[in-house]
Amino acid sequence: MDLNFTPDELAFRDEVRSFLRAKLPPEISHKVHGGKRLEKDDFVRWQKILHAKGWGAASWPINHGGTGWTAVQQHIFDEECADAGAPMQLPFGLKMVAPVIMAFGNPAQQARFLPRIVDGTDWWCQGYSEPGSGSDLASLKTRAVREGDHYVVNGQKTWNTLGQYADWIFCLVRTSTEGRQQEGISFLLIDMKTPGITVRPIIMMDGEHEINEVWFEDVKVPVENLIGEENKGWTYAKFLLGHERTGIAGVGRSKRELKKLKAIARREPGDGKPLIEDPRFRDRIAQVELELMALEITNLRVISAEGEKKRAPGPEASILKIKGSEIQQMLTELQMQALGHYALPYLHEALDAAWPGDPLMADYADDAAPLSGHYFNVRKTTIYGGSNEIQKNIISQMILGL
Repeated sequence: MDLNFTPDELAFRDEVRSFLRAKLPPEISHKVHGGKRLEKDDFVRWQKILHAKGWGAASWPINHGGTGWTAVQQHIFDEECADAGAPMQLPFGLKMVAPVIMAFGNPAQQARFLPRIVDGTDWWCQGYSEPGSGSDLASLKTRAVREGDHYVVNGQKTWNTLGQYADWIFCLVRTSTEGRQQEGISFLLIDMKTPGITVRPIIMMDGEHEINEVWFEDVKVPVENLIGEENKGWTYAKFLLGHERTGIAGVGRSKRELKKLKAIARREPGDGKPLIEDPRFRDRIAQVELELMALEITNLRVISAEGEKKRAPGPEASILKIKGSEIQQMLTELQMQALGHYALPYLHEALDAAWPGDPLMADYADDAAPLSGHYFNVRKTTIYGGSNEIQKNIISQMILGL
C-alpha cells in the first residue's frame, strides 16, 4: 500500500492551498488559530465562499451539487482547511441529514433541501437525544400524531448543538407504541420557525452557549416532511450516526492542535530548557502523534470503502469515533500541561476576537487564555455521537460477535 500522494494529488493539494491563501478571510483564520469564539456569520460566510468555488460539499456526489472528489482528495481538503485555520463546516446539514435525504428522501425533498444546505442558506440542527434517552436512544418519548396532512409533535430534545441559530431540525419522533421500541420511530424534518417550538440554552462549563433544550408543544409538521416510511426512522437514524461518528474523528483539526502543542513545548522559558527536551514529555507527544497517524490511515480506509460500496460506514465508524475523541482529549491535556500554571486561569472574555490580552501572561497569552475553556469543551467528545462505552459495545457485537 503506497501511502504517498500521487502527482495529481500533490497538484490538487497545491490548488487547495492557493485557494485558501486567496479566499480564507484572515479575520476568521485568526479566530480559529487563536481559539476565539466563532459567530454564526463566520460559518455561513465560509460556506458561501466554498459554494461559490464549487467546493461546498466535498463528500457529496456531483449530481447533488457535490465535488465528486475521491476519498484522498476529501482528506487533503479537510487537512489543508484545518491547517490554514478555516472554520469547520458544520456537519448537521452537510454530513448528517443530507446523506439521509439523498439515500431515503424523495426527489421533491432532495430538490427542496439539498441546494439550500450546500449554499449555506439553511442552518440545520439535530433532534435525537432526550432526557433519559441518550445512550438508549430507542427509548425516546417525543410523540408525533398524524392528523390529516400534518403530524402534531409534542416532547423535548436535549443536548441540541447550536439550535439557537438553526432554520431546520431533523428529529426522531415516536409515531407508534406497537412492537419493539425501534419499530415505532419516524424521521421528521421540522422548520424551527413553526409555532410551538421553544429553544432554551444550556450553558456549559466554559461559559459558552453551544447547546440547548428544544421543546415542542403541539407543533404542526406537514406529512411531506417525513423522510422515507413512517415507523422506519430507526434505520435512517443508524445510517446518519455512521456519518456523524466518522466526522468526529477530526483528523485535520487534531493535526493542527498537534502542531500547536509542539510549538508550545519548544518555547524557551526564562528559567530552564524547552519542555520538548524533557524525554518523558517528548515521548508523550510521540505517542499521541503515532496514534494520530494510525487514525488518519484508518479514516482514509473507511471513507474509501464508503465511496466504493455506496453505503454508510458500519462498526468501523465506532473505532474512528473512539480514537478520534480520545486523541482530541489527549492533545488538550498535553497543551495544558505544557503551559503549566499559565493554563490555569480561564478568562471567558479571552474568547472575544477583540480581547486585548493580559500583559501578566506575557508571551503565553494567546495560547493560555482560551485553552482552559477549550479543554473543558473537549471533555464532551467521548460522550456525544454515542458515548465511547456504547461504541465499544457496538464493536463487540458487530465485529467480535460477543
